[in-house]
Amino acid sequence: MADASFEFRINADPPSRLDKALSRDVPEDANLSRSRMAKMLEAGDISVNGVVVTNAKAKVAEGDIVRVTVAQAQESHILPQDIALDVVYEDDALIVVNKPVGMVVHPAPGTPDGTLVNALMHHCGDSLSGVGGVARPGIVHRIDKDTSGLLVVAKTDEAHHGLAKQFEAHTVERHYKALVYGVPDASDPRLRGVKGVSFEQGGVMKITTQLARHKHDRQKQAVFFTGGRHAITRARVVRSFGTPECISLVDCWLETGRTHQIRVHMAHAGHGLVGDQTYGGRRKLSEKAFGAGAVAAVKAFERQALHAATLGFEHPVSKEFLRFEAGLPPDFVELISGLTSE
Repeated sequence: MADASFEFRINADPPSRLDKALSRDVPEDANLSRSRMAKMLEAGDISVNGVVVTNAKAKVAEGDIVRVTVAQAQESHILPQDIALDVVYEDDALIVVNKPVGMVVHPAPGTPDGTLVNALMHHCGDSLSGVGGVARPGIVHRIDKDTSGLLVVAKTDEAHHGLAKQFEAHTVERHYKALVYGVPDASDPRLRGVKGVSFEQGGVMKITTQLARHKHDRQKQAVFFTGGRHAITRARVVRSFGTPECISLVDCWLETGRTHQIRVHMAHAGHGLVGDQTYGGRRKLSEKAFGAGAVAAVKAFERQALHAATLGFEHPVSKEFLRFEAGLPPDFVELISGLTSE
């Protein structure tokens, strides 16, 4: 397949730098992100008035003619692997999968293979038209290795660009089910004293903070109120367990999507996730409240009890709103069953 190219004009009052002018004026249907165009500049794929320009800080003027050459997608270095996938939906533009517990989303130095992307490379095969100039799946959001549930992945540049804009605008619907210690309640005087925690109509707990890397542990996120990135989580109790009640199933939904957001926010509110080795902490449960079997089951649950249950978004090509739901995984169901057994 030959390289493709197109031209466009720089509009009035352009930014002082070429890269910023390109980002502002490139046609929407080109589906080129700022980072993609930066790489294209470096590669010599962009010319202004017939002259190749590689300097991102170069000056431009109104009316300048920009020609962009989009190279055909290159083969990815990521190894395709025949790994079973639970495919919820798929078309030419995207695929929605129900990720199992224990699967990493993207290869990294500590996990070079066996990931969701390796599995998608094999599953999608030649249907990947190229994302960011490489024939690979376009990851627009992630969930942790030990969190299960729904993910949407782009198969084309157009889909990747359209989905990324929705995640950036926080218009994607994402609901998670979590088992947490305690029962969030608007009448709890302790919660009224936790900074960033408030309650909305219907008993919905709202947590509003900044999130950034922990000062002493770079693998963790931490709550801040200056600096960091703005983060909002809402949570509603679905069901509570124990006599007295000391564990609850909550429906959490994200207004923003930051790393470990639900895990960090629920821990900040004093309702850490069951099994969360990083943020939830270990809590001693009363055998009088649950019985010895249930207490043992909670103690043995060694991953965060978190599941991405609902995912809704506008299809980036058809513009139809799609909404998917995934039932709780077996270990989560078994744990709930243990909490309700006599």
